[in-house]
Amino acid sequence: MSVLIDPPIWPGPRGLMWSHLVSDSSLDELHDFAALLGVPVRAFDHDHYDVPSTVHARAVELGAEPVSSQELLKRLIASGLRHRKRR
Repeated sequence: MSVLIDPPIWPGPRGLMWSHLVSDSSLDELHDFAALLGVPVRAFDHDHYDVPSTVHARAVELGAEPVSSQELLKRLIASGLRHRKRR
């Protein structure tokens, strides 16, 4: 059971780079961790939180496992928590 975070490589609002924060075990774990980190609920996007680079180091300090974007997606899919967006 882990909360995972990928590198802040995704351009986003306010000129910041962004990461994805996911759990490989439960959405409850993910929501609890995001609350501990101070990430607002509005940052939740179906199966992950979008978090700015300004909180990346703090997330790791609190126990998030830093992984590549590919590893994050692989583990999210394997967990069964992946929610694909409709097009």
